[in-house]
Amino acid sequence: MSPKQEQKKEVSVSAGIIIFRRTPEGPKFLLLYHGGPYWNFPKGKLTEGERSFRAALREVREETGIGPRELQFNNWFRVSDRFVFFTKEKKRVSRLVIYYLAETSKQIITIVPREHQGYGWFLYKDAAKMLRAPNLKRNLKKAYDIVMHQGAPRQKETADPQGGAAPQEKQA
Repeated sequence: MSPKQEQKKEVSVSAGIIIFRRTPEGPKFLLLYHGGPYWNFPKGKLTEGERSFRAALREVREETGIGPRELQFNNWFRVSDRFVFFTKEKKRVSRLVIYYLAETSKQIITIVPREHQGYGWFLYKDAAKMLRAPNLKRNLKKAYDIVMHQGAPRQKETADPQGGAAPQEKQA
């Protein structure tokens, strides 16, 4: 990579939550609509000095209106996603996105119109069709497998509204 290309490279870290709710038809996953064919999980960039779990809680509240007390987290689920994209200014951005898994009973959410055009709760097979990127589909599949096959173990308490510590990862 030339020095000129290196100057245009940027690293960005985001965090989000794969949110589901249980229904008689099976678990439904929350996807936010960004326009065109683009659907995704609620997520956003970390602010300076912010930890990923706190950022995920903040972003979910901002983007959906779902607060920490309305989420029950899987004790050890944490997946990450790495990809590269280019901005309109031809700046190369390397992005790391960290996702947690949480259940909610809330059905109606409040979206921010400047960020999203809509939302939907989808059964796994439908959510997988809505997501375009293979990495998002893989993360959805991991979440679905946990929910279906391992009963989605939950924390005894919901998340700390002040953005406390993240659920502990499962020890090998």
